[in-house]
Amino acid sequence: MTVLETTADDPRIVGLRRMRTLATLLLVFMAVVLVATSYGQAHWPWLAYVRAFAEAGVVGACADWFAVVALFRHPFGVPIPHTAIVPRNKARIAGAMGRFISNNFLTPKVLSARLGRVDAAGWVVDWLSQPENTSRIARVVALALPEIVRALPREQIGQMAQEQLHRGLAAVPAAPVASHLLAIAWAQGQTQKLIERSLELIETSLTGNKDVIRHKLEAGSSRWVPRWFDGMVAEKVFTALMATLSDMRDPAHPWRVELKATIETLIERLKTDPELSARIEALKADVIADPLFHDQLRAIWAEIENRLPSDASVYSERIAAVTEAALAGAVRWLADNPPVQRRINRWMRYLIRRTIAPRRAEIGAFVTQVVENWDTTTLVNRVELQVGKDLQYIRINGTLVGGLVGLVIYTASVWLLPG
Repeated sequence: MTVLETTADDPRIVGLRRMRTLATLLLVFMAVVLVATSYGQAHWPWLAYVRAFAEAGVVGACADWFAVVALFRHPFGVPIPHTAIVPRNKARIAGAMGRFISNNFLTPKVLSARLGRVDAAGWVVDWLSQPENTSRIARVVALALPEIVRALPREQIGQMAQEQLHRGLAAVPAAPVASHLLAIAWAQGQTQKLIERSLELIETSLTGNKDVIRHKLEAGSSRWVPRWFDGMVAEKVFTALMATLSDMRDPAHPWRVELKATIETLIERLKTDPELSARIEALKADVIADPLFHDQLRAIWAEIENRLPSDASVYSERIAAVTEAALAGAVRWLADNPPVQRRINRWMRYLIRRTIAPRRAEIGAFVTQVVENWDTTTLVNRVELQVGKDLQYIRINGTLVGGLVGLVIYTASVWLLPG
């Protein structure tokens, strides 16, 4: 059984005790007035009206006291029938509470109406816009991340990463991906830059090895050919090569135009040519199946693992700073994108509805089980703390209203009925 405790300085307990004392003092006051007027009525006949008011007030106060007490316990500990109603009906109350919550708060209609007024994304933006909140999250991440890294089974993670990479490469069609990548590189001018850089490197290499090239040509020439002739030929060849390379720097050069057409044709063929696609897929399969490929993957992971710090806590300050900066940037981005906020809110509403509404019966059953697991004293205290203060007002009203009714009845009997 679950016992729920409350502290003595709980404002609900203080208020309940205050109202109990007030209602009881009013009952005592009415009883004192009743006794006093009963003795003084012989000397002052008009006190009969006060006595009638006090007598009816005492009756009303006692009746309402009995009714209020009977809800929670047996009056004076006597097991009078139909008293201690709450303890005797704990199971029924628990079931009613569970059904009430599931049928009135967790239905799709109620959830949709309520969630429609909830701006979760706006709340996140407002909360994270406060620097102390982002700092608090960053500190938590900086403390938790090193522990997570330390606890990770790196060998298993490496094996899993290799397996996932293998499956991913096997599942992705190579030709379309190559077509997209080549198209992106070509559209952004990276291939043209590569060509121009290659031409620069070739020119630099030829210029730096001019003498070597000349000696190679002379060495390969016939010994009957004069050396000056070989030198002249080598100079003309070198000049022609350099001129050709210089001309090819022009994007409109025929060779560059032909290369452009070839690459654009290749991009299109990679997307549409089934034969070329099949050859590339076969090549990809051979590469993936090659043991050397897996050896290289293991070597890459080993290098990554070696670069991971053995104690990540040394980076706590850096992690906190990066996390805080990332959160601040994300908040600014989210604050400047109301459409994104609306999408987040729609997603959260959908997620909550799909999570809570179909399980409202289970939630109601959980509430029922929790209430049933309370011990009887706890249940009584909980219910009395919620409604007990108002019930003491019933006692007070019963005392005063009862007194007024008694006064009216007595007055009517004196004035309307014959003596």
